[in-house]
Amino acid sequence: MIQGFFLALGQLTDRPVLLVLLKSLAVTMLVFAGLGFALWHIMGRLGGAASEWMGFGSDAGAFADVATLLLFLLGWWLLFRAVAVAVVGIFADDVVAAVEAKHYPAAHAAARSVPLGRSITMGVGSAARTIGFNLLLAPLYLMLLVTGVGTAVAFFVVNAWLLGRDLGDMVAVRHMPYAQLGQWRRGTRLRRFALGAAGTGLFVVPLLNLVAPVLGAAMATHAFHRGRDA
Repeated sequence: MIQGFFLALGQLTDRPVLLVLLKSLAVTMLVFAGLGFALWHIMGRLGGAASEWMGFGSDAGAFADVATLLLFLLGWWLLFRAVAVAVVGIFADDVVAAVEAKHYPAAHAAARSVPLGRSITMGVGSAARTIGFNLLLAPLYLMLLVTGVGTAVAFFVVNAWLLGRDLGDMVAVRHMPYAQLGQWRRGTRLRRFALGAAGTGLFVVPLLNLVAPVLGAAMATHAFHRGRDA
């Protein structure tokens, strides 16, 4: 996995990979800008009424702005991984193809391009799973707060498992029928979890978190092909 990381990092400036990185960052920022604007508009209406009721009077606007900023920052922290991976998933085929062309030419020649519709479906499914599972497990995260580190460990394990599936699928779908993915997942649980753990770790490192989805897709390509050769 370490070698895969450095190989992925070294290919980050290759034109196809760099283009995906720039496109995915731009789309991710646009998504959050849209969410931020919608949140500001909603909080401007609801926050004003709430702050008046609470007695803030003429400071209602400032109260709404502060509430909006706090909610936006919380949303960024909770949703960035889900949105970023979903967006990269739409363009991931270009990253996987670039890595395969350079390091696994035989596999690249036999691979199938993933249709845009399938990529979008997988990206939306990735975001829905990430948000859905974390919301479902939110009560568990809250209960584990009393342990000090329990919440962080549970959050990391759950998201490593989810990310391992998403990254693995980005590569596997180029080399097998979609209907066979389930069987492939069952046989690669530990390998994909290790991949997801590495990718999740990248998301907590400042600056690296911005390129983590693209690095993850490249690392997944190395993990997939080296696992098949093992």
